[in-house]
Amino acid sequence: MTKFEDKCPSCGSGKMSVFYEVNRIPVHSCLMLKTREESLEFPRDDLKLGLCGKCGFVSNVVFNPKYSAYSSVYEDQQSYSQTFNKFAMQLAQGLIKKHGMREKRVVEIGCGKGDFLALMCELGHNHGVGIDPTCVKERIKSAVADRITVIADYYSEKYADYVGDMIMCRHTLEHIRRTNEFLAIIRRSIGDRTSTIIFFEIPDAKRVVKDLAFEDIYYEHCSYFSPGSAARLFRATSFEVTELALEYDDQYLLVEALPTQAPSQRIHPLEEPVAEMVGHVERFSSSIPSKLEQWKAEVVGMHDQGRKPVVWGSGSKCVAFMTTVGLEGEIEYIVDINPHRHGKFIPGLGREVKPPEFLKTYDPGVVIVMNRIYTEEIRARLQKMGLAPELIAL
Repeated sequence: MTKFEDKCPSCGSGKMSVFYEVNRIPVHSCLMLKTREESLEFPRDDLKLGLCGKCGFVSNVVFNPKYSAYSSVYEDQQSYSQTFNKFAMQLAQGLIKKHGMREKRVVEIGCGKGDFLALMCELGHNHGVGIDPTCVKERIKSAVADRITVIADYYSEKYADYVGDMIMCRHTLEHIRRTNEFLAIIRRSIGDRTSTIIFFEIPDAKRVVKDLAFEDIYYEHCSYFSPGSAARLFRATSFEVTELALEYDDQYLLVEALPTQAPSQRIHPLEEPVAEMVGHVERFSSSIPSKLEQWKAEVVGMHDQGRKPVVWGSGSKCVAFMTTVGLEGEIEYIVDINPHRHGKFIPGLGREVKPPEFLKTYDPGVVIVMNRIYTEEIRARLQKMGLAPELIAL
């Protein structure tokens, strides 16, 4: 970590030390494109991850917000997976029971296609408001859709009146560059309603650097939080962190908080000291080149041996995996269970997304699984199709 860039967008201190760089990667991973030409011509830019030595926050210090073009063609819906749906169901049930969220109002900032918001409204007989430029009201297939208001826009001060009894924000904060300002807007909107429950879900950056999970580093994720850096940000913006937890194979960091009139001093046991994050980052920086080389050699070997490797999962992990490792002709096909992705092309790769049934005729020797938590679900689906390729999970 020898280069220094910018000041920390989370705590505002000093400069951030750069520890990881990837050049010319697609600036979006989940925008679905109609043609191969559009895919190959998709904009690219550089990524430089920097660490704040004061709060432990990690950020892409060269992130350009002009690329934040989220719209209805941004396709990140995960509810086609039984594994994911089980997690979402348990999460919603737990939040409703713990916080007595019945016949109340739920606001979700960054609601995606509205699946989880609908689940909260169904299970708790709640009313919901979803704010997200990618949301499509017609995609909310729920018996309670009439109790959900959709605002297809970015969250800002103009929606400060939408508070509710709970404010949720799942897998959105990592897309926000000025995280301190974002939380400050939410806090101002709440005002003196200090019983409003705050629930955030974000990727755990500590796991990413500790496990060398380069596939979880991509351009539109400009902000990366560990338990410690997340808690420090919430406290600085007048929230008291009441719960921190790791879920979904420890990939997701869950944050529950309540508004306070002054910065809280409560420290949660899951918070790590900044020095620990510094150590993980240093090991990441020194170890990641060899991991990328190993993956490149392994996939090239599969291809040269005629094993016809395919990737299962066409989302952000796929784009990061293939572009960071530098794969081109070694992987010919990518499959996904999301029907809204089928026939579309992935940014930067020129690959058309195929449905799983395509593999019946292609008969791959290896399936590279982009998220290990789905391995058994994928294995079962392959077996139903009469296929038994080797499964290798990232």
